[in-house]
Amino acid sequence: MIETIPAALAAAVRTSPTTPLLTWYDDASGDRTELSGVTMDNWVAKTANLLVDGVGLGSGDSVAVLLPPHWQTAAVLLGGWAAGLAADLGPDPQPVEVLFTTPEHVEIAASWSTGDRYATGLLPLAAPLRQVPPGFIDYTVEVRGFGDRFVPSAPVGENDRALAGPVEESHLSVCRTATERAAELGIKPGDRVLVDARAYPDPADWLLAPLIAGASIVLCGNLDPAKVESRAQSEQVTLLLT
Repeated sequence: MIETIPAALAAAVRTSPTTPLLTWYDDASGDRTELSGVTMDNWVAKTANLLVDGVGLGSGDSVAVLLPPHWQTAAVLLGGWAAGLAADLGPDPQPVEVLFTTPEHVEIAASWSTGDRYATGLLPLAAPLRQVPPGFIDYTVEVRGFGDRFVPSAPVGENDRALAGPVEESHLSVCRTATERAAELGIKPGDRVLVDARAYPDPADWLLAPLIAGASIVLCGNLDPAKVESRAQSEQVTLLLT
């Protein structure tokens, strides 16, 4: 069994480096973004380098990820885990070293004690924010300046913290939960899973269960039910989670 989240991503990239690993749709904006295994790995590496070299974080530090389901959220989460950091998914504020959120949630983020604060508009083409909230750094602008290859100072271990909140969990525990969740949802190796982000907002469902199972993801925000059938056909979906 896979025992750490970085190992799960590495396995996915090895298996399908050039085929879609995560495809994002937003039916409100019309956005479609497709990330192959290699492209996702590049974003993860850039984020990990930002956190380690840019912010100065180290193994065991905590990062609050106050973001909805989105491909950039996947990059932030996986980047933090690659760097040996523990993700805090909220909702209860506690001290963390760095925080990620959207401009719509800066008031919620203000209740968190943290050092660096990053905001992203989750815009098409990873476009920069038109107006960056005071006290925040634009994630999509900042991350582009970092390298797309990350080498950790030490490998992430199965007993290292993966989650700092709402409940602390190790990488091994999170991977076991994701494996169990994949079985409950019927996700199998090689599946292409269409996920309604509103119905499955937990990263354990929309990100980790498919990743651990060896499946690829079609993540849909603001899903239009009228588009499900045609999208499933065009994306060669094998499993619907709606």
